[in-house]
Amino acid sequence: MTEFHYDKGADGVAIITWDLPGKSMNVLTFDGLRELDGHIDTAISDDEVKGVVITSGKPGSFAGGMDLNVLADLKKAAGDNPAKGIFDGIMQMHGVLRKIERAGMDPKTLKGAKPIACALPGTTMGIGFEIALACHRIFAADNPKGKIGLPEIMVGIFPGAGGTTRMVRKLGAMGASSYLLEGKTLEPAKARSAGMIDEVVPADELVAKAKEWVLNAKDTDCVKPWDAKGYKMPGGAPYHPAGFMTFVGASAMVNGKTKGVYPAAKALLSAVYEGALVPFDTALKIEARWFTSVMMNPSSGAMIRSLFLNKTALEKGANRPDAPDQTVKKVGVLGAGMMGAGITLVSAQAGIEVVLLDQSQEAADKGKAYTATYMDKGIQRKKTTPEKKEQVLSLITATTDYSALEGCDLIIEAVFEDPKIKAEVTQKVEAVIGEDCIFATNTSTIPITSLAKASKRPEQFIGIHFFSPVEKMALVEIIKGRETGDRAVAKALDYVRQIRKTPIVVNDARFFYANRCIIPYINEGIRMVAEGVTPPLIENAAKLVGMPLGPLQLVDETSIDLGVKIAKATRAAMGDAYPDGAVDEVLFWMADEGRLGRKSSSGFYAYDDKGKRTGLWDGLEAKYPVKDDQPEVSEVQHRLLFAQVLEAVRALEEGVLMDIREGDVGAILGWGFAPWSGGPFSWLDMLGAARAVEICEGLEKNHGARFQAPQLLRELAETGETFYARFGSDQPKAA
Repeated sequence: MTEFHYDKGADGVAIITWDLPGKSMNVLTFDGLRELDGHIDTAISDDEVKGVVITSGKPGSFAGGMDLNVLADLKKAAGDNPAKGIFDGIMQMHGVLRKIERAGMDPKTLKGAKPIACALPGTTMGIGFEIALACHRIFAADNPKGKIGLPEIMVGIFPGAGGTTRMVRKLGAMGASSYLLEGKTLEPAKARSAGMIDEVVPADELVAKAKEWVLNAKDTDCVKPWDAKGYKMPGGAPYHPAGFMTFVGASAMVNGKTKGVYPAAKALLSAVYEGALVPFDTALKIEARWFTSVMMNPSSGAMIRSLFLNKTALEKGANRPDAPDQTVKKVGVLGAGMMGAGITLVSAQAGIEVVLLDQSQEAADKGKAYTATYMDKGIQRKKTTPEKKEQVLSLITATTDYSALEGCDLIIEAVFEDPKIKAEVTQKVEAVIGEDCIFATNTSTIPITSLAKASKRPEQFIGIHFFSPVEKMALVEIIKGRETGDRAVAKALDYVRQIRKTPIVVNDARFFYANRCIIPYINEGIRMVAEGVTPPLIENAAKLVGMPLGPLQLVDETSIDLGVKIAKATRAAMGDAYPDGAVDEVLFWMADEGRLGRKSSSGFYAYDDKGKRTGLWDGLEAKYPVKDDQPEVSEVQHRLLFAQVLEAVRALEEGVLMDIREGDVGAILGWGFAPWSGGPFSWLDMLGAARAVEICEGLEKNHGARFQAPQLLRELAETGETFYARFGSDQPKAA
C-alpha cells in the first residue's frame, strides 16, 4: 500500500504527495514514514532534482495527525522494554524530519541544501504540522475551513516529533504556549499572522506557488534560524532575564490550569525548558525522552483510549444496530425554550429542515431568534458569514401549528418536565406525523418506558438526552425504552452523527447514566457542608483531583431549585428507600432563602451585581458551623470520586450501561469526570479493583452504605482482572 507518491517534474521539482488509501484524511503510519524517508533520500541524491514540494492528495486537508495505534504498537513490539520502543520510534521520526530540514546541506558552510516546501490544502494537525515545520517554507491554501495546529495535549500527550522544540524556537516560549499547552488551532490566514506558516495563497495556485519558491530559493532560505550562527530564542532563553520570567509565568499557568493532574502539560513544559538550554539536536532527544515518559504514564494511555480511540469508534457507529440508513431530512422540535432552541440551532447548522413548535407564536419566534443571535455572534468573530446565517435560518419554521410537522422523519420533544404534558404532546404529534416517524423525548430524568405508554408506537419511541448548552456540549445520551426498536436507535445515532456530536446508548432507568452519576457527586459535596466540612476544602479537593467544577459551584450553575425538584420527585418514587435526607435539608433551606444559584446571583457562592462569583457565601458557615477537625484532602477526594464511579459500576452491573467505552467517554464529555483518568472505568483499572474495594470499605464504615463496593468490583478484585480486560471492545458486552 503506497502512502506517499513521488513524481519528478520536467522542471526539476519533485512532488511528494501524501495520499493514504481508504482514508478521507491522511494519518501517519511507520510504513508511510519509511516511504517519505526514501523519497527524500531519492530527491537529495538525484542531481536533476532542484527541490521538493510535499503536499496532499486529499481535498481540503494535509493530515489529521499520527495514527495513535502506531504508538501503542511501538510499546508492544518492544516487549519487556516498552520505553525503549517508544523512544527509538520517536527518534526515527526526528531523523526523517531532520533530514528534510537539512536537505543535504554542508554541515559546516550551511550551503547546498535542496529547498523543500510544504503545500497544505487545508486542515493540518499534529504530525502533519510537525512535518511542515521541518520544511523550509510553508504554503497554505486560502481555505477558511482548514485548521492548523498541534492539538495533542487534548488527548493526553504533547507534540513529540519535533513540534514542541521547533514551535518554541520559531515563536518563543510565550508565543508558542497557546498552541502547545492549549492545543489551539487556527485557520490559515490567522496561522500566517501568528508566524506559524509563511504564505497563504489561492487554493488553485498552491502547488504552483510552492514550486515557484523552490526554483528561486537561495542557500540562506534553506537554513532554519536555530541552525544559523548567532541564533537567539524569541523572548529570551531560560537564563535570560526576560526568558526567566516567561518560564516562571508558564509554570504558574500550567499548574494553575491543570492542578498538577495532567502529566503531559508538565512534561511539555520540562521539555521546553530543558531543550532551550541546549543545542537543537540535543533538544530533540530531550523532547523524545519526555514524550516517552508521558506515553509510559497510565493517564496518557487512558486519555488516548477514551478521548481518541473510543470516542472515534462511538462516533463511527460502533454500537449501531444493523438497520438501513436513517439520515434525518426533517426534524420537528417541540418546545422553543433553551433546550429546544439549542436543538433547533445544531440541527439547522447540519443542514436539516426544522419545524420549531411552541404554544405561542411569540415563544416559537423567540426560539428561532436564538439561532439568529448565535449566527450574528459568529459573524462578528468572522466564524461565519451573513449568507450562511440566512441559509441556516431559512431551514427553520417557527410555528404553533401541529400540521406543520407533517413529513418529519424525527420528532424531538423538549417540553416541560411533566409526564402529563409530555403525554398530551405525544398524542397530538402522533395524530399528524407519518407511521414511520421516530419520536424522541429530551427528558433528563423521567424513565423512557413510562413516557412511551402515551405512544401508539412504543417501538418507535426513544430518549435523546442533550446536555446544556446544546451547541457547546459534545455528548448526547440515547436511551432505549423497554420496547424501543432497532430502527429508532439507528435513527437517533444517525441524527447525532449528522449534528456532529458524540453518542452513547444506554438502557432505561431513573436518571439514565450521566445524571445517575453526577447527582451523587453534587449530593456528596452538599452532605459534607451539613457535616461541617469547610466549603473551600470541598471545592478545591474536587478541582485538585481533576473535576472542572466543585460540587457546590456545579449545583449553582445548574440551579438549586432544579435540585429541589429532582429531590422531591426522587423521594416520591423511592419512598422509604430514599437516601438523601441530609442533602435535602441543606438544599431546601437554600431554596427557601431564595438562593437559587447563578440565575439568582445567590447560591452556595456569592455574586456581584454583574453576576460574577466573588467567593463562597459566608452564610453557609453561619448555618452549618465548620468543625475544628477537618478531614484529609484525600478523604474528601475519595468521597467525591467514589460517589460517581460506584454508580457507573452499578449502571454496568444492572445493564443500564452496555459498553464501558460509552461509560468512560460519556463521563468525560457529559459532566467532565477527571479527564486525566480516562473516565470512571479507566480510573478504577489504574487504581486496581482490590485497592478500590479497600477504599470503599473504609468509606462505607465511616460514611454509610452508599459506598458499599458493588459485587462486580469485588469479583474483579478477587480475580485480579481489570474492567477493560473483561469488558473491553474485543470482549462480550456487559448486558
